[in-house]
Amino acid sequence: MPLAPGPMQVIHNFFTTKEQVLDDIKKHDLWPTTYVSERMEELPLHWHDVDNHGYVLTGRSYVLDEHGTKLPLGPGDKLLIPAGALHAEGEVTERMVYIVGIPEPANLFEKLTLLDPADRPA
Repeated sequence: MPLAPGPMQVIHNFFTTKEQVLDDIKKHDLWPTTYVSERMEELPLHWHDVDNHGYVLTGRSYVLDEHGTKLPLGPGDKLLIPAGALHAEGEVTERMVYIVGIPEPANLFEKLTLLDPADRPA
């Protein structure tokens, strides 16, 4: 089920168990991948051409919305990023573990390429 076009969203305290994450992934017919983010600098503003759902299992950081507003992320939070939504992952100072769901079975890094805001369709 595709996400409605629009801005990125963070839903705080969306889940407390892995089973709830897996139920939500099944409900949205997603293909899950575990993603581990080690320490990294803040990424530039970008977009992807595929919807993605991120579920924070461990660690804390933030994401930036299209206006540069920092939205905190922590365990139990769900991140919804519709295709075309401008955003940026924030600086990671401690290891973070996510389950990321996308709508097709594919290599996560190939599907979530950082696309230039100037190339975003109107």
